[in-house]
Amino acid sequence: MTTVILVVMCVVVGALELYAGKQSRDQAHAFTRRIDELNDQVTKQNNVLVTVGEQLTAELSRVKQDVLPALDSRLRQNTGQVEELAGLVHQADDYLRTQAGRLHELEQQRITLAALRRKLGEVETSVRAATGAGGEAVEGKVDAALGRLADLERGGEEILELQRALTRTLEDVEDVVAELLRFTEGELDDTVTAALTGRPRAHGDAVTATGRLWTRDEELEDILGDMYERCVRASRLAVRFRTAEGANGSPGSPERRRYFLGGHASEDLAGVFSALLISAGAGARPGNGVSGGEARRGLARVEPGVPAGVEPARGPEDEAALKSLLRTLAECSGAVVQIGPLMAVRTRDELLCAVLTAAQSLELESDEVFWDPAAASVRLRRLPSHQLWDLTGWAVAP
Repeated sequence: MTTVILVVMCVVVGALELYAGKQSRDQAHAFTRRIDELNDQVTKQNNVLVTVGEQLTAELSRVKQDVLPALDSRLRQNTGQVEELAGLVHQADDYLRTQAGRLHELEQQRITLAALRRKLGEVETSVRAATGAGGEAVEGKVDAALGRLADLERGGEEILELQRALTRTLEDVEDVVAELLRFTEGELDDTVTAALTGRPRAHGDAVTATGRLWTRDEELEDILGDMYERCVRASRLAVRFRTAEGANGSPGSPERRRYFLGGHASEDLAGVFSALLISAGAGARPGNGVSGGEARRGLARVEPGVPAGVEPARGPEDEAALKSLLRTLAECSGAVVQIGPLMAVRTRDELLCAVLTAAQSLELESDEVFWDPAAASVRLRRLPSHQLWDLTGWAVAP
């Protein structure tokens, strides 16, 4: 019996050893397979890293060969242009100083001529009192000398006026060159930033809209100009260039000011000015026959969180600037204002405002009739009703 038990125990021990050996071999095989899988993954990742490294190396080589030389060439070219414009500004400044010296000299000459004329007048009086016979010949010579001095004085005044006109022209040229220099520097910075960062160039520095300003009231010209530029800035636009000239290029007439603006496209500006002129919640509808009350509501804009019909505590900056511009325009006896697609005309009897399309703005650029408030009013009356606001009643409302 004991022998049988021992035999059974030996068999059980043997079976357990066989099972344990099998389990150990299975674990070893599983561990080996896992090691092989990890090796395969490491090999694949290594191959991917090698491929990426080769691509980066090729891209760096292309940048060194193509992009950097072109960028260096453009930087050199733009630097040369900036230096050339700076030289022009210095030359204009030197010329202005020279002209100022000449103006001073002409002023001194005019003063000297006036003193000499007074002295000759005194001599003439003395000679007429002292001479009896032969006084007519001496008097004729004195009159001729006085006439010559008067001619010289008039010529000096004309030269002085021409010098002043030339100085004003040179100052205008200097302003345009300075603005052009700032514009070129901004373009250069934008180009370098776009080349280094790979981002597209900003659109805000480009000229995207035009404007014009004219009034026959000289005492309101500067005030209207300030209100105009304030409205431009409030509309998030920047004045890139400005020019001024008399009607048909003649001096002495009211200035025709032209503005070249940047910051927004004309299509976006049309929506902005329409939003300023239309009441979002009051139900005002613009048109050729809008009454004063409707026009007054049409210059209000509902603010978020404020119920319809309730005035906000403080109006938006662009709305306030536009109202100030139109109020100043209403004080004029005749004026024309344009900011991109926005056109406002003041005649002696009415105040009209319109938002033009791109095609109408293009027609406006080549049509001189829009410098005449009366003719411009007739032309604006032909526009569709949804583009025109009659603000005459709004202008006289308290």
